[in-house]
Formats: sequence, C-alpha cells, structure tokens
Amino acid sequence: MENDTGRVTEFVLLGFPIGRKEEILLSAVLLAMYILTLAGNLAILAIVPTSRQLHTPMYYFLCNVSVLDIFFTSVIIPQFISNLLSGDKTISFAGCITQCYFYFFLGTVEFFVFTSMSYDRYAAICTPLHYHTLMNGWVCTHMVLGCWLGGFLSVLFPTILISRLPYCRSNVIDHFFCDSGPLLELSCSDTRMIELMDFLLSSVVILCSLVLTIISYAYIISTILCIPTSTGRRKAFNTCSSHLTIISILCGITIFIYVKPSQKGTLGLQKIPAVLTAIVCPFLNPFIFTLRNDTVKGALKQCFVQLKDVVVHRVLQCQRGSVAVRKALHGKF
Repeated sequence: MENDTGRVTEFVLLGFPIGRKEEILLSAVLLAMYILTLAGNLAILAIVPTSRQLHTPMYYFLCNVSVLDIFFTSVIIPQFISNLLSGDKTISFAGCITQCYFYFFLGTVEFFVFTSMSYDRYAAICTPLHYHTLMNGWVCTHMVLGCWLGGFLSVLFPTILISRLPYCRSNVIDHFFCDSGPLLELSCSDTRMIELMDFLLSSVVILCSLVLTIISYAYIISTILCIPTSTGRRKAFNTCSSHLTIISILCGITIFIYVKPSQKGTLGLQKIPAVLTAIVCPFLNPFIFTLRNDTVKGALKQCFVQLKDVVVHRVLQCQRGSVAVRKALHGKF
C-alpha cells in the first residue's frame, strides 16, 4: 500500500511457503520456544544477583546476554506468531524499520558482549593473579556501556538511510522479519552505497569479534595445556566451552548471511540461517550456559531449596493461622 505521496505505508512479510495447518503448528512451536527463552533468561537474571558465588565479571556479562536475548527474541517472535495465527502478514512501515533497527542493534551489542567475555576468560585463566585488577567493577561497567553504545551508534546511520529510501517496486518482503537485504531489494533507487556500508560494518563487527576471540582462546588453550592436573584442565575447559560454542555458531551463520558485498543474490537462502540466529540461539543460550556450568547448577539448586523452604514456611504459617481462627470461633460459640 502507498499513501498520497507514493511512499509505502506497510509491508507484507511472506515468511515460509507452507500451508495453514503448518503455520498453526509452527506458531505453537515458536510460542513454546519463546516462553522457554524468556523463562531461561529470566531464571539467570534471578539467580545471579541472589547467589554470592556468581558475583563475578563472567556472570555480569552473562546477565547482559540474557537481557539481550529477551529483547532480541521479543523483536522478532511475537510479530512472527501474530502473522502466522491471524493470516494478516502486514507490518507498518514504521514497525518494519523499528524491527530492522533493533534486530541489528541488539545483535551487534551481543557480539561485543561475547567478545568482552572472551577477554574476561583470558584474564581469568592466563593472568589469574591480576584478574581482579584487570576486571574490576569499573572496567566491567564501562566495557558493557561501550558494547551498548557501540551497537546503538553503529547501526543508527544505515537504518536512517534505509528508512529514507523510496520503495516503488513492491511492498512484499520475502522473509519472516524486516531484514536489511530484502528491504534494499525492494527499493527503486541505487542502494550500492548502503550495501557497501552494511558489508563494511558487518565485516568489522563480526570478523573483529571472531579474530579477537580466536586470539584470546589461543592464549587460553596454550595456558590450559600447561596445567599439570587433568582435573584442573577439565575445569578450565568447562568454563570456556559454553561461550566458545555459542560464538562459533553465531559467527559462522552471520558471516554466511551478512559478510558479503551484496545479499541480493542469496536472499532465498537466508531464511533458515536467520531462524537459527534470531530464534534458536537465544533459546539455547541459557541452557548451554547453565547445563554445562557446575557453578550455575549449584546456585540453581540452592535457589530451589531456598524457595522450597519459603513455601513450606508460608504453608505452615497459613495452617497455624487457620487453626487459631477456628479456635477463636469455637470459643465464641
């Protein structure tokens, strides 16, 4: 649809070419994954502040990852589920640009935070005597603020340029959310400068994060191999394996999608990889970071024990109160 000035006022998100029954089934799966993603990340945000053994820089960064995953999935999944269930696959122009901006903003911040986590692991394993000096509260706070500010500024200007493009070819986006590549495909103006800018920004963010992480883990692995006991080596590897697994998956998929001069020739191949980065990875993050971490599992068990004690105490209080009320009533009558 276009308004009086010829500007597109809404887009149509085609999503996946599946039947109505499959759309309902997919929406149910997405809803379940969304609820589990929220529950897992909210559990981390609840456990870390209440468990003294988790008051370390690593879990401070992990809390930021959980916040990012909650926002990231909330930008994509509710709109996708709404489109699947209602059959109305339209999204307003403002909503589309907003979704595009927050998708790249939050994704960029997550890469920066994961890179900061790799430096934290390097400092903890390679320079343990200086760890608390290198990663004190002031440093961690400013690192996280730098991640959020860097993500906000790096994505802002390209998104403004995309929002000012004329869209006269069509308003149908062959994707399940408003990605930059499909949007640029619909514009009737020359988008080569924006495509080049996207390519350079993606390359800097993703490849620099990958290179810095590889350098950090090269030092980490060489240090771990020098640990004399197998128990010490296993413990050191366990603290890093979750982070390394997630960032390897993210970098591999995003390099395939975005680190190329133009995405127009491969738009049809990007939907499944985009599902992995936008939906599956945020869903897996809390489970990978908790199920493979003995410290978090111990803190989680402790929280359940404390919760059980609180519930039992409340139940006993209610029982005593009801007994007292019955005795009072019996005394009156």
